[in-house]
Amino acid sequence: QVQLVQSGGGLVQAGGSLRLSCAASGSISSSDRMAWYRQAPGKQRESVASITKGGFTNYADSVRGRFTISRDNAKNTVYLQMNSLKPQDTAVYYCNAVKVGPGGYNYWGQGTQVTVSS
Repeated sequence: QVQLVQSGGGLVQAGGSLRLSCAASGSISSSDRMAWYRQAPGKQRESVASITKGGFTNYADSVRGRFTISRDNAKNTVYLQMNSLKPQDTAVYYCNAVKVGPGGYNYWGQGTQVTVSS
């Protein structure tokens, strides 16, 4: 069982930066995919960024060029660096770890609030 513990959210003005961290209680090196999702009030949860075991990254169009996802397998941690934040980035952010196949899993962090003021 892997637990994902998030940190780093908060309140920031538009144009500012935040870094979210997601620390796993166990090894994430076996995860096929780590990702960040977000859910704004009244909206569905959406994928923000993902990174595969091989380091391939993918971003939502709305954050590409502003957000950077990275993973440190040695520290069992995945990060989301968020720059040039906009009010529409306001949401609860969740990290996710997925392993497919035998022994597969799909774990979620507890969520962290990010609020961007205009």
